[in-house]
Parts: sequence; C-alpha cells; structure tokens
Amino acid sequence: MGGPGFYAALANSMVAGEATEDAIAARLAQTLGHRWRWIRPLARRYVARFGGAMRPRRRTIAQFLITDEGLSRALRLHRKDIRIANWVAPAGDMQPHRAAKNWPVPAIETVGALAEWLQVTPSELEWFADLKRMISRREDGFEGPLSHYHYRILAKPGGDVRLIEAPKERLKKMQRQILADVLEKIPVHPAVHGFRRGRSIKTFAAPHVGQRVVIRMDLRDFFPSISAPRVQALFRTAGYPERVADLLGGICSNATPRTLWTKKGSGIDPLRMAEARQHYAWPHLPQGAPSSPALANICAYRVDCRLTCLAEASGAVYTRYADDLAFSGGMDFERCAERFAIRAAAILLEEGFAVHHRKTRIMRQGVRQYLAGIVVNEHVNVIRRDYDALKATLTNCVRHGWESQNREGHVNFREHLAGRVSFVEMVNAKRGAKLRALFERIRW
Repeated sequence: MGGPGFYAALANSMVAGEATEDAIAARLAQTLGHRWRWIRPLARRYVARFGGAMRPRRRTIAQFLITDEGLSRALRLHRKDIRIANWVAPAGDMQPHRAAKNWPVPAIETVGALAEWLQVTPSELEWFADLKRMISRREDGFEGPLSHYHYRILAKPGGDVRLIEAPKERLKKMQRQILADVLEKIPVHPAVHGFRRGRSIKTFAAPHVGQRVVIRMDLRDFFPSISAPRVQALFRTAGYPERVADLLGGICSNATPRTLWTKKGSGIDPLRMAEARQHYAWPHLPQGAPSSPALANICAYRVDCRLTCLAEASGAVYTRYADDLAFSGGMDFERCAERFAIRAAAILLEEGFAVHHRKTRIMRQGVRQYLAGIVVNEHVNVIRRDYDALKATLTNCVRHGWESQNREGHVNFREHLAGRVSFVEMVNAKRGAKLRALFERIRW
C-alpha cells in the first residue's frame, strides 16, 4: 500500500461528506474495512488543516496524506494488513463552507445539471469554460469564430496598459445568469461601494469628509490580479462540487492569447507590452465581463477585512470603490499616516494585489483632499476646475452649437454631456441644477 490509488481512495472518502472528525474517521474506516487506531488522529489532523477553510481539492488532500508522518508510520508498521476494502464515491452534493451555509445560491450538483441550467450541452459547456486553454493557445485564438472575447488594448497615462476583454453574446448571457442567480446572492464587505446597488462614488467618499488626513491608494491591474483558481475556490466555498466549481470559474475567467499583443500591440512601449503579455496570459477575471465586478468584490473580502481591522486599530475609517482605496482619520491617525500606508501596501501584497505607489497620496487639511474626482475637505463636492470646464463647454454649446465643442469626436456627444451633468447633480445638487439648465438650452 501507499501507491497513488491508495491515496486517491482515502482522499475520496475524506471529501465525500461533512468535514467533522467523527464523520471523516467513519468514512476512512469504511474505506479501509477496519477501524485502525491511527484513523482518528489522522482525521483530527485533517480537520486542523482544512476544517476552517473551503472544501479542498482531492489532489490537495492526496498531497496532505503523502506528507503526513503519522500515516507514513502506520503504513510502515502495517504494510501487509492495510488495504482498500471499499471505494467511497467523492461528494457530488452541495457542501458549503460554514460561513456560506446561508447563501441562497442555486443547488447545482453535476456537470449535466450545470449545462441544463445554463441552457447549453455538456460539450458546449466544456468549450466555453476552456479549462485546458485550447483556444488561448491557438495562433488565431484572439479572433475568429472560436474566440469567446473581443479585445481592445488601451494605453493609460504613465505608460501602463489596460486590456478590455468583452465576451461575445452567448458567453455574456451565461455570465449574466451566474451574476444574477449566484454572485448577487453572496454578501460583500460593508466597506465596498463599487458595483453595488445603493452605493456610488459619493457614498465611497462621504465617510472621509472633514478628516485631518486622507490617504488614497490605487491598485494595479485589479481585475487580472484575481486568478481563475481563486474564482474556482470561491465557488467551492459556496458549496459546489469540485468539477462544477471549476467549470463555473472557467466561464467567468479568461486567458489572453499571446498572439494578441504582437498583432494589436503596436504603439505600446515594448517593455510594458511584454509585461502585459505575461500578466494576462494566465487565466484571470476579464475586465469587460458582466460577472467580473461582483467576483472581484467577493474575492477581495479577506483583504477588505484585514484593511478594515488595520484602519480601526489606527483610529481610521476604510472604504473601497473597485481599485480605489481610501483611509481617513483624526489626529492620532495623522501621526502614523506614512507607516500606515506602508503596512496597508504590505497587506495588499500578501493578498495578491499590488499598489500603484505613484498614485498614493497622503492629503492633510492644508491641501485639497479628493477621492475619485470628489473633494472631501468640508463636504462632498466636485473639483472646481472640472466644474468650470464643464460649465464653459455647456455655455459654448448654447452660443456656438454643440458641434463646435465635440473636439474629441464622441459618437453620442449629447449622452456624454448628460452623463457629466448627472455626475455633478449627484455630488452637488445646487451646482448640478445650474449645469442642467444650460444643458436644456442646447439645440441638438
């Protein structure tokens, strides 16, 4: 005994039901056909290792068994007597983590049930999930009928690169269904204000009004920093069997074909393009998929908890809007602001995120304190320079016609201006009313 089949059989029995010491010991005894004395200590060590986390993968359990000294000692002492008497089928039912037991997510226990739920065939499900990355490895993987995404490369100020990955219609429909029926049923941290009903940039900035010091931090590559294994782990936490969780994670993630960058990356700094090609080649959350914002918020729950605790311990408050992080506090927090920013960046790095250090700002009361384009010194307000520029644009549209002001060539300039006016109305109703009056006078 001790070969791959032996460890696989034990792993199957351990993951087949509840992760309590008694239940695991009983299943191990059933698998081995004998209640060995070392079974319960092994079950106890398993619960200590995996009991407080999500249901682990079977290969992770097998690796645990291979390296367990107690099991190795038992195999050496009873090599001739230990054998597999019964194979226990791995669990196929919903087994949520104890923190997820009240999540009202739909029960999907087999690959066939998942395909039926998404209204596709099992073979189409495998194709859309692309767990073996067959599409991304093709030479024409980023274009043509086999590709699931449309790609657009954007060069950001400062030389960074952003890739918009917009799913095609059938995949987008599946992602929207997962969003509506699964992801929106899972709670996110109270500090999160982005992509949530009833929350906005204004609610993100409001807790930081009138504080002695405000720290603003920005995350680099927020969506692609969240890997497909992390997404699959979330679905396993919700209780889905391993194979179902893998397919759900595959549908919601993407690996960008490397050929995309050589054919569409002209005009981008070669070093930045090489970094982006390496970064996006691994399965990640695609920026442009309807399911990605909710998944990003849920997967960032642990880091939100840690940053909230760090802020509370320092006498500060913490909020997050997507990749924008804000901390603020009074005199005690002001004294340790620099050290706090370093500690927060370390926590983010430990959790798999990177801080855009050039965009980190420590803003005291003597300067303009602003978050996501909103001033928070005394009350939430729009930046005066931006307000004046929009007011001048609207005034010139009234006097000289809107065509003269569409210098950037917006396809729908009216909707563009309406959105900017609505933003000011949300932040400052009085100033927004003045801009709205000008907007209504424009002849379209």
